[in-house]
Amino acid sequence: MTPLRLTLALLVCLPISLLADALTEGQWVDLSHDFAEDTLYWPTADKFAKSTVFAGETDKGYYYSAYNLETAEHGGTHVDAPVHFARNHPTVDKIPLQQLIGPGIVIRVADQIGKQDKKDRNYLISVEDITRWEQQHGTIEKGSLVLFDTGSAQYWPDAEKYMGTAERGEAAVEKLNFPGLSPQAAIFLAEKRGVKAVGLDTPSIDYGGSRLFKTHRELFKRNIPALENVANLNALPDKGFTLIALPMKIRGGSGGPTRIVAFIPKD
Repeated sequence: MTPLRLTLALLVCLPISLLADALTEGQWVDLSHDFAEDTLYWPTADKFAKSTVFAGETDKGYYYSAYNLETAEHGGTHVDAPVHFARNHPTVDKIPLQQLIGPGIVIRVADQIGKQDKKDRNYLISVEDITRWEQQHGTIEKGSLVLFDTGSAQYWPDAEKYMGTAERGEAAVEKLNFPGLSPQAAIFLAEKRGVKAVGLDTPSIDYGGSRLFKTHRELFKRNIPALENVANLNALPDKGFTLIALPMKIRGGSGGPTRIVAFIPKD
């Protein structure tokens, strides 16, 4: 039984007290970067800002704190909704919950990055990378959420190492340098494997040197959302866990900040 089916079986069959115990019989892993002043954003996007409304003792004698937040949709750990690159396709609030919860796998490609030139991290994850994983673990299960570990999370939040440049503005886009998923691999996952979502530990599902964003377009016209800037993939097994990725419910949004977690059941 897959981890997701086990979880669903527990939900249906177990009393609440036993269900609570079952969900502690394993490990929860947080796959999200926190949001703060050093959170990384696309060079042309507004960065995260937090301002204090009040923090301290009130005149009534109790402590109180509240803050205002400002942020672009696409930065930090977040979901790209299909409408981001596909007109009239689902906005972030319309992505079905079941599409963001399911059996997860991790395909590791860090050993492929920069093989020819250590300074060039614009690697395109290929169909061959995927089938290599399948040779060891079996065919990807339909309805999986597929994550790619490029080894990039180790550089967070160093923009120069993570994105290729710490510069901001339109000119900085030309200097972006990081791995991404090839359009061919995106089509393969969508049409041949029937995956529900795709994610990776870089700023974009397309590689840093992309200017046409073909991978976004291929995924989103097929209504497959993307998870970007995923953290802690080295803490997960290659398969055998349940992934949950729930974005901020922004009405009509093209994406949103997301808390991504994984549950690894006890053996």
